[in-house]
Amino acid sequence: MPLDLGASAVTGMHVGSVYQLRQALGLDPPGTPVKVVEPYQMLGEIAPDLMDALGVDVVGLGGPRGFFGFENKDWKPWTLPDGTPVLVPGAFNTDPEPSGDILMYPEGDQSAPPSGRMPKGGYYFDAIVRQPPVDDAKLDVEDNLQEFGPISDADLAHFARGAEQLAGTGRAILANFGGTAFGDIALVPVPWLKHPRGIRDIEEWYVSTVARFDYVYEVFRRQCEIGLQNLERIHGAVGDRVTAVFITGTDFGTQSGPFISPAAYRKLYQPFHRRVNDWVHEHTRWKTFIHSCGSIVALLDDIVDAGFDILNPVQCSAAGMDPVTLKEKYGRRISFWGGGVDTQRTLPFGTPEDVRREVRERIEVFGRDGGLVFNTVHNVQANTPAANLVALYEAVRESRNGRE
Repeated sequence: MPLDLGASAVTGMHVGSVYQLRQALGLDPPGTPVKVVEPYQMLGEIAPDLMDALGVDVVGLGGPRGFFGFENKDWKPWTLPDGTPVLVPGAFNTDPEPSGDILMYPEGDQSAPPSGRMPKGGYYFDAIVRQPPVDDAKLDVEDNLQEFGPISDADLAHFARGAEQLAGTGRAILANFGGTAFGDIALVPVPWLKHPRGIRDIEEWYVSTVARFDYVYEVFRRQCEIGLQNLERIHGAVGDRVTAVFITGTDFGTQSGPFISPAAYRKLYQPFHRRVNDWVHEHTRWKTFIHSCGSIVALLDDIVDAGFDILNPVQCSAAGMDPVTLKEKYGRRISFWGGGVDTQRTLPFGTPEDVRREVRERIEVFGRDGGLVFNTVHNVQANTPAANLVALYEAVRESRNGRE
């Protein structure tokens, strides 16, 4: 049973919790800061010594720039609202508002309109919508393709170097090359662009998938063509060093059920998911990874039919997402990457024994006959008790040792 922690932006841990875990494991002297490697969700670096301590089997390969468009370099000190010391990239430039909220800027450029907001006392950033009212007479598909284009030679070289370096770790590589997450609502507001055009408001985008179906479909069609061309070049650079590739993080579920019908998924999303998966399976040895939160059991037959190999985060607390049922029905058709413990209730609010019990139960169900990459249900949140974090990884180690 492989273990993932931090190989993607949806399988990581808040920097404050990384700090607490490192302290609990005795990896750092008190006050040693942890790097923020994904500023939007404020995810902490899972450094090699922590990977070794926990037995992590997967490393991540991502693009050279993060959610706000700047690189992870030129580190400088910063402090979380609770006083935890961290390091942030040099272009992590923020301004306080009178309310106590903190503003973030695309590419760290404080002369541009802010694209992110951390509420007073908060631990994460929210995207700021930056668009005037939509004028249907002036809508241009090109505007919603601003962020998509042929991969640059510099980015291609970045992926090639990264794949070669990570292959030397002996760990599996989960790559996110970007460009194939059709309608991922976290990306629609494009917080890394200084002056986005097109439909960028979250509510307006969701409405547009029905009210402006032809427009959105054409955006996806063009995006897919660009994405496949880029994947061809990327594969030529990284080869089959990559184990799995993050195709899409578009969320289709709420706590109580999907917010689109299976027919809507088949009409708008599945054609492009299938095209990407088919290309990957025909031309590479990569496995394909879909992330979708919430209750998506009503869509799983269609998601599997679209050709995905891996499902994440497997939100078992959502309606209908019963682990036993999921394993029995889909365990031979798709691998589960996640589902290991609930990060909404059990991990932050349960006792260490609650955590151990749930981890053991999930491993017993999802791990039977293989097909499980252990990870929590989405990222580990801020303020998770250190004792619960230790219990989590102790239970994983005990379960893995028991299977050897």
